[in-house]
Amino acid sequence: MSVLTGNNFVEIDFSIQKVAIVKINRPEAKNALNTELRKQLAQAFTELTFNDEINAIVLTGGEEVFAAGADLKEMATATSTEMLLRHTERYWNAIAQCPKPVIAAVNGYALGGGCELAMHADIIIAGKGATFGQPEIKVGLMPGAGGTQRLFRAVGKFHAMRMIMTGAMVKAEEAYIIGLVSQVTEDDQTIPTAIQMAQSLAKMPPIALQQIKEVALMSEDVPLNAGLTLERKAFQLLFSTEDKNEGVQAFIEKRKPSYQGK
Repeated sequence: MSVLTGNNFVEIDFSIQKVAIVKINRPEAKNALNTELRKQLAQAFTELTFNDEINAIVLTGGEEVFAAGADLKEMATATSTEMLLRHTERYWNAIAQCPKPVIAAVNGYALGGGCELAMHADIIIAGKGATFGQPEIKVGLMPGAGGTQRLFRAVGKFHAMRMIMTGAMVKAEEAYIIGLVSQVTEDDQTIPTAIQMAQSLAKMPPIALQQIKEVALMSEDVPLNAGLTLERKAFQLLFSTEDKNEGVQAFIEKRKPSYQGK
């Protein structure tokens, strides 16, 4: 277990080969996302981005709560200028721009910034008792870390508007139905399921995984023809990788491939 410096709000577990488990550890505040915690998350994901020994990441808040939102006490007296100068978008970008597959394992509350944090992942595994929501409207605010953008792209206008404008909370089963989560499990299986999936992803060819993630995310913001061009170019690029040769040869020889990320 590698614990980051500071108040130790974030822990990174490297005990599983090629997989890192990033755990938010602020239970006394239900993992509320204060500035120091966000800094440590950014530090963790920056470290993992450049760690060639890690191929997949699990992000979790533990078995009780994912993250109950931003730390309102920290924002209570802040002015617009103070909020601007905090540049919290820099911390979020470290997660959003991580090229490796990220799986969020969500138990308990994922509200406000916690819901937005989960949506930075590529796959969301939720326990049956998990609750998602963007309740900022109830305190005179609005989502400020992607809630009006990523949520729209995930669930569409009408589900997103209901959640954002009313502050409605959505249980895991409904979140699955509307497209906010990838899979629902028993609460005690959320993290093990995410780890098992991460282990499976970690055995995949890393360059191909990174190209899939990059092209899929970039294509959200471009016309279809441009997205198809990005996809085609990335597809062609993979034909120069050693992993492509290994994968095809292993298929022909009816054996398991061994990918090296080359």
